[in-house]
Amino acid sequence: MSQNLKQSSAQKGGLHPRNRHRSRYDFTQLVQTHPPLARFVAPNEYGDASIDFANPEAVKSLNKALLKQYYGIAHWDIPDCYLCPPIPGRADYIHHAADLLKSCNASVIPRGPNISVLDIGVGANCIYPIIGMREYGWHFVGTDTDPEALRSAKHIVKLNSILAGGIECRLQPIASNVFTGIIQPGDMFDLTMCNPPFHASLAEAREGTQRKWKNLGFKKKASPVLNFGGRNGELWCRGGETAFVRTMIDQSARVPAACFWFSTLVAKSAHLPAVYHALKHAGATDVRTIPMAQGQKVSRIVAWTYLAKEQQIEWRKNRWGR
Repeated sequence: MSQNLKQSSAQKGGLHPRNRHRSRYDFTQLVQTHPPLARFVAPNEYGDASIDFANPEAVKSLNKALLKQYYGIAHWDIPDCYLCPPIPGRADYIHHAADLLKSCNASVIPRGPNISVLDIGVGANCIYPIIGMREYGWHFVGTDTDPEALRSAKHIVKLNSILAGGIECRLQPIASNVFTGIIQPGDMFDLTMCNPPFHASLAEAREGTQRKWKNLGFKKKASPVLNFGGRNGELWCRGGETAFVRTMIDQSARVPAACFWFSTLVAKSAHLPAVYHALKHAGATDVRTIPMAQGQKVSRIVAWTYLAKEQQIEWRKNRWGR
């Protein structure tokens, strides 16, 4: 196993202080929680217990163990080829989002089912709603353009009674839409979140995978395995990340009072000028960029609101009890 792979399992520098996954994985405890993980655990070149992070089945098994140990999710699985996300990074978005709400609420994180969050692209894995509900008690609406992904997410919710009543799934029937057709009259969301596809084509996605394998110390392969999986809609869209986020901003401006904070991940810093320009044109009253880092991976959340100060005060009073 390469040094980079070893570091990814042992070092999680830059993660949020409340992130449960800041420390090295305790594989002894994780195997006790989820015994099937044992067949993937072996000493790496440094003599530390680890898994082969290039093996999709090993990554999925690790996720099952983490979700069971830290979030009480006894039953979790995804169909083949769907995105199997790294749990620590997904948890970081949730915790930074909680701090965003906290910054507008007298330094108190709004908690409980009255806090409603819209997850754009919930995927087959349902990770953001699981972590957000278990950490802060928030209510989630997860959307996706893929019916099979939604079926998987609904199945996860159905199998885990602790998620009952906390996660709703909605199909986005038009792939080019984000909020249009999803946010209904009367809907009020305290937060929206999204991990958009950041490639502009399938070819670009494959090139990105080749670079990832090279960075991990593996020789180039004709058809590399995606260790975290991902189907087309999860990895790429026409115009890539910039086009997707600009569509999101345009459609958010059509429902400015339906949400306190709209937000999205922006993977590439080179895309930020276009995002800021779109937000200025849309009339956002406040725009914030929140840096995120996990090891060598650097990303950021861009959040925006259309609410004036008076509207924010009224929102807090009516929904957050402040």
